[in-house]
Amino acid sequence: MKSDMTEIKGKVKEYIHQAVYTDKDKIKDDSLIFKEGFMDSMGFITLITYLEEQFGISTGDADLLEENFESINAISDFVMRKLMN
Repeated sequence: MKSDMTEIKGKVKEYIHQAVYTDKDKIKDDSLIFKEGFMDSMGFITLITYLEEQFGISTGDADLLEENFESINAISDFVMRKLMN
């Protein structure tokens, strides 16, 4: 499944906003969603599952780096890279 970055970011942002119970305006595209406490380790597991199902990608142990998942921008970039492989 090929998607453009705008579509990917929109889906990631929508998922993050639904998964966390806070005002949408508090989470920016570059907000550090784990460090700032918007998501925890259980949220991370469900995020990975969502990304794999939504975008048809697989996530291996080597992908589980903080910089791939620290923000909406980082997650969108990660998904785009996976789709291009």
